Amino acid sequence: MAAFIVIMDEDVFETVRRFYERYRKDKAIAGYSALGLPVYAFFVGRQEYPVLLFQYAIHAREWITAYLALRHIERGIGRGGAWFLPLTNPDGAALSLRGEGFLSEISSERAAFLRRVNGGKDFSLWKANANAVDLNVNFGAFWGTGKHNVRMPAPENYIGSRPFSEPETRALRDFTLRVKPHATVSYHTKGEEIYYGFHAAPASEKEGVLARALSDETGYAARVIEESAGGYKDWCSLALKIPAFTIEAGSDTLPHPLKESDLGGITEKNIGVPRRLAEELWKTK
Repeated sequence: MAAFIVIMDEDVFETVRRFYERYRKDKAIAGYSALGLPVYAFFVGRQEYPVLLFQYAIHAREWITAYLALRHIERGIGRGGAWFLPLTNPDGAALSLRGEGFLSEISSERAAFLRRVNGGKDFSLWKANANAVDLNVNFGAFWGTGKHNVRMPAPENYIGSRPFSEPETRALRDFTLRVKPHATVSYHTKGEEIYYGFHAAPASEKEGVLARALSDETGYAARVIEESAGGYKDWCSLALKIPAFTIEAGSDTLPHPLKESDLGGITEKNIGVPRRLAEELWKTK
């Protein structure tokens, strides 16, 4: 496929939106955010085994991973096909990046609520969506049992009023059920680690093989994680019983939020992940 030139805008959502408008392959809107922004999805490859799903930037301050997604889309995939959702949390990413500029564009009531929850005007470390719910603890997989979960609106770790209370988590759930991936990958920052497994759905031998392949590809350490709850990876493992991975991109020495200048190093280590995972899955068919 022809490569696009990825132009970074002040608002990462605008970059993804423009990419979507130019994209001539299969694409879809997986759903909408709390403030009505589309959650864009792009398909690369063929509708044959294996089909993968990659999602990025579910945490607002981790918006840099959306640019990695666009590079993954540009590179394409060898075996099978893959869906890429570069910006699962578009409202939160805009809030983290633009702060008061973004708040000036939404209702004054919502803006006041978000300032109150945040405790100030600097939203650069914000992780939640526009309802102050941490989307990656809002999935129905031992929801509310995480060590760091909180039960009131917060910049991070608030589980929401119930599992799948948020339009973004419902959109990702429903889209995943629709496309029926054989494996999923969630990109986060930071730490250069790969997590897999779930305490209620122990990692299979196949999942271990795939995790080691991803570790070989990226140079990141792979480890089984059992203490998580309510995350997308957790839900994929528990409900769908498919291999599911979280990749923490970027060195742990880098401060949140990672900057555009950090993208080169992240891309270098992660650009081959979709192709490698597809190839390894195909081998285990």
